[in-house]
Amino acid sequence: MVIKNNKILLGLRNSDKEKASSELNGEGTWTMPGGKVKFMEKLVDAAKRELEEETSLKTTKLKFLCISDDMTDTAHFVTAGFIVKEYSGNVQTMEPEEIIRWEWFDLDNLPQNLYKPSEKCISKYKNKIIYE
Repeated sequence: MVIKNNKILLGLRNSDKEKASSELNGEGTWTMPGGKVKFMEKLVDAAKRELEEETSLKTTKLKFLCISDDMTDTAHFVTAGFIVKEYSGNVQTMEPEEIIRWEWFDLDNLPQNLYKPSEKCISKYKNKIIYE
């Protein structure tokens, strides 16, 4: 979760399921930067890498925010949320086939079609909950 001036950075996922790279039916939704952890990669390193790969932003300061479970009929996903308030660089759409564009949204005026794992993380942030 990248925050600046009470605004959160969200990316619009491609509406094509194959291009949206979402096993949780996230096509056409707004999502926070993120992705899968590579084998033998620490969570914090994965978060930094994914942030840069998707937005070109670099950070060395991450703070653990929350953890969530998301399940389908065939898989169980665990989302570890981190918050980023300090970063360098400018937001760029680095993977346009997956994320069409990035935009800043006021935390009190978010789009309705949020990606479920991102929606859970934002709700936990607002309610000061780590896991439930």
